[in-house]
Amino acid sequence: MKRRVVITGMGVAAPNAHGLDNFEQALREGRSGIRFQPLLAELKFGCQIAGIPEDFDAIRKRYFDHEKLMSINDNIGYASVSAVDAWTDAGFSMPDSNDDTVDWDTGVIAGSGIGGMDTIAQNVVPMVNEGRVRRLGSRIVEQVMNSGTSARIGGLIGAGNQVTSNSSACSTGNEAIIDALWRIRMGLAKRMIAGGSEGATPYIWGGFDAMRVMSRKFNDNPAAGSRPLSASACGFVPGSGGAMLVLEDLETALARNARIYAEVIGGAVNSGGQRMGGSMTAPNSEGVKRCIRAAVADAGIDPGQIDAINGHLTATYADPIEVRNWAEALERTPDNFPYINSTKSLVGHCLGAAGAIESVAAVLQVYRGFLHPSLNSGDVHPDIAQYASKIPQTCMEFPGLKYLAKAGFGFGDVNSCIIFKKWEEK
Repeated sequence: MKRRVVITGMGVAAPNAHGLDNFEQALREGRSGIRFQPLLAELKFGCQIAGIPEDFDAIRKRYFDHEKLMSINDNIGYASVSAVDAWTDAGFSMPDSNDDTVDWDTGVIAGSGIGGMDTIAQNVVPMVNEGRVRRLGSRIVEQVMNSGTSARIGGLIGAGNQVTSNSSACSTGNEAIIDALWRIRMGLAKRMIAGGSEGATPYIWGGFDAMRVMSRKFNDNPAAGSRPLSASACGFVPGSGGAMLVLEDLETALARNARIYAEVIGGAVNSGGQRMGGSMTAPNSEGVKRCIRAAVADAGIDPGQIDAINGHLTATYADPIEVRNWAEALERTPDNFPYINSTKSLVGHCLGAAGAIESVAAVLQVYRGFLHPSLNSGDVHPDIAQYASKIPQTCMEFPGLKYLAKAGFGFGDVNSCIIFKKWEEK
């Protein structure tokens, strides 16, 4: 029997807000978290704006003691704070560090795209090059290993089920949630913390700036820089942060009378094989459409039932192609196309954290019955002008929102799609 899976807790550290209530308010207001970054100007980046969670040093000091902070860089910090928030939001308490109990029913899948690059660049490389290896300290490996996020979260809650980190470029956060969904469905875990994070550092963003795929025209007006679906889109704005969701077996959630945000009814992951127009950096449209259709089929619903889409939509040339792929995959015309918005318009492209932060946004919209505005998209790209009425420009109350599709497409021609459903107590 396929077990039903629900979301019972969420935590988010986004460029425009920390915490669920603040994040929901930021979404409703269309509040941008994108700001001018003097360091990027100093380093002669073409793009000098970015989305970085504000006051995060102070935030993490409220969560962790001095000893833990010594091995928590930004990437692990965003993940860990979000995980603690999600775990307690789900109604669980954080175990005491002296508690020897292992929670064999709970696991963690927490990924990142590039991870602890700031620690590597600022500490590992210069100190090794200067012959000061012994000064690196004993905590350096846990900050730079790819599984540093999941390992830290697993230790915080005493997780004894699968504890692992995944990495699939911009699809990472989505794929963590889908992997957690499948694990619970199969009866291998009762609950999983799943999501993604990405550090804030020019050492991650430099390569993208060199590729000239980042926004360069709005350094003097940061909030206008991320323009998904827009005719004047000129590249993505880099972002950072983290988000975690607690996915739980429905039976377990009901037994403990947990609050349920939404049900996860479908998910699919595939690749376009870097063929048929797909490449390391461009999606194969056939792969994208197959992924969307597979997620809808897994959910057991008709493509016509999708009410809204939280797209990948990065503010690049690919946005109009993505919209057309959705239309073909769902067999929808401009007249009956679902509403579509882009959380990246508010926070930038958070890379490995994107799918997780945007999934929290998606679930909040399903739970509360609204759609946040797609900022800076008033001048809709001419190739998708006929879909303009389906792109919310202001916050839209939508109490009838029942099925929402969340996409994630990444470098390497990888695709992921999740179907969230409004929880109905039946």
